[in-house]
Amino acid sequence: MTSAESGTTVVVVTWRGAAHVTACLDALAAQTRPHRTLVVDNASDDGTAALLTAHPSRPEVVRLRRNKGYAGAMAEALRRVETPLMAWLNDDAAPEPMWLAELEDTLAEQPLAAAVTSRLELADGTTQSTGVRLTGDGHGADLTEPADEVFGFCGGAALLRTEAVRAVGGVPASFFCYYEDTDTAWRLRLAGWHVVAAPKARVHHLHGASTKPGSPLFHRWNERNRLLMLLRCAPAVVAAREVLRFAAITALLPLRPRKPAAANFRVGLRVRVLAEVLTRLPATLRERKIIDEVTALGRGAIWDAWAGL
Repeated sequence: MTSAESGTTVVVVTWRGAAHVTACLDALAAQTRPHRTLVVDNASDDGTAALLTAHPSRPEVVRLRRNKGYAGAMAEALRRVETPLMAWLNDDAAPEPMWLAELEDTLAEQPLAAAVTSRLELADGTTQSTGVRLTGDGHGADLTEPADEVFGFCGGAALLRTEAVRAVGGVPASFFCYYEDTDTAWRLRLAGWHVVAAPKARVHHLHGASTKPGSPLFHRWNERNRLLMLLRCAPAVVAAREVLRFAAITALLPLRPRKPAAANFRVGLRVRVLAEVLTRLPATLRERKIIDEVTALGRGAIWDAWAGL
């Protein structure tokens, strides 16, 4: 199907997805709404490329020479999307047949919304996400109860207005993985757009099939990208407070007789996070100024309206 015949390009990012990407493509082929499927393969070396070539739906495939992560691959995809709408979909997610129709219809009914998030369900039937909320310390956290409007969308399965995303600076490719969705939603909100939910747009999600939630690398990306997101999007006082809090906790950890077992409380990992944030600080502050140019609402107004709810 060509871009002219459909309103949405569904972008699937995969990396070593041989065990699950076929189920994702099968589910997309069963959608009731026409669309273009674009798969960005992050230099998989496990046979994924052959599966993509052999799939009867014949998706368009962009094969990257190196793994650029979810954020980098989405940024690459955005350059190639020609349709008014762009869906983000994890390669370990299998949407139900009405998924895309529910998302498109919801956006059509919400002209002030630039993004609509899906209902992601785990293998045991429990709800993983119905959207993303902003915590009082600047974390993005999954909601599990239905809501008409949410702070942000879950990047595992969502639909966005393509030009709105481009207008606010696109996808933060340097994040590599995690928080690229919350950062994008935050910038859309700063530009005056809304983010809504479509609880009937159901997706079955394996969650963490390509990455390992709870691993040191997972925590490194999460902690680093949260701080970078705050430096880009949050009120200056909030961003400075959270960076200093992270540094203070890191400095005091060796004095604690009992440290939490989670990897994000390892001093070495936290020091590396701080070093990466410091190294990227000049570029991040330049990005903050660019974001200011497309901001229609005050950073404080967005924070006050959504943080901690």
